[in-house]
Amino acid sequence: MSTVAAESTTLAGAGDPAPILPTVEEAARCLRIGRTTCFALIRTGELESLTIGRLRRVPADAPAAYLARRRAEKRTA
Repeated sequence: MSTVAAESTTLAGAGDPAPILPTVEEAARCLRIGRTTCFALIRTGELESLTIGRLRRVPADAPAAYLARRRAEKRTA
């Protein structure tokens, strides 16, 4: 299990399954960044998110994808 998935499981609680679409706040906690920084990443398109009605959600695999891109950029720099 990946770190992101493990963190999602922790955020959901002991008996609850990992959320498929965590909130921005849950994604921020998963990445260990602040809520404002997470919204900034979403605004710039660096972190994928979806709007469902009036709710903003981050796909469960988006934080891991963001980290993978950042690591790849660092290796090529």
